[in-house]
Amino acid sequence: MKTMLQNGVRGALTLLVFALTFTALMAGTYTLTKDIVLGNEKAAKVALIAQVLPAGSFDNQLLDDAVAQDAAALKQLNNEAGSQIYRAKKAGQTVAAVIETVAPDGYSGKIKLLVGVSKSGQVLGVRVVAHKETPGLGDYIDVLKSKWILGFDGKSLAAPAASEWKVKKDGGVFDYTAGATISPRAVVKAVKNTLDYVAAQPAVVFGA
Repeated sequence: MKTMLQNGVRGALTLLVFALTFTALMAGTYTLTKDIVLGNEKAAKVALIAQVLPAGSFDNQLLDDAVAQDAAALKQLNNEAGSQIYRAKKAGQTVAAVIETVAPDGYSGKIKLLVGVSKSGQVLGVRVVAHKETPGLGDYIDVLKSKWILGFDGKSLAAPAASEWKVKKDGGVFDYTAGATISPRAVVKAVKNTLDYVAAQPAVVFGA
């Protein structure tokens, strides 16, 4: 009995040593790689935001010129707390903004977007950040798999007219693929909604 107890204590101590050693190694690894991971995440985010702006159109650090969306913006753009607007500047002057927005009515749920808008109200670019659309059908809105989303470039509330901000199936001007209407319909609606917000709140978007 005494031997069994000693073996049990010895086994428990061994497990404790292994657990403490593993925890220390994990903590050390996190400390050593934390800055690298954060740096990579920041670079990836900047690269994604820059995709919706023309090359060379801004000279500021976009993440440093970000403003949090207020309650009204969060509601209109279907966002969650923490969503932002990134102001693109050239020689100190705001020339465009990149806005985080959400299409809440995708086929399989929310479609998160970045929409670049010039100070004159033109769409500079749109990119899907995240979605849960069905593989194959959802490919339509992914710029890596389809050029469809590039069709927003240059569009505004004036061109096309408000009544034409729809997919062609609904009487609008935007293409769609048969059997894959819901995703593009949701994205078109979200982009127009973003332009409506920009037109209503230019000072908030671009700064006073």
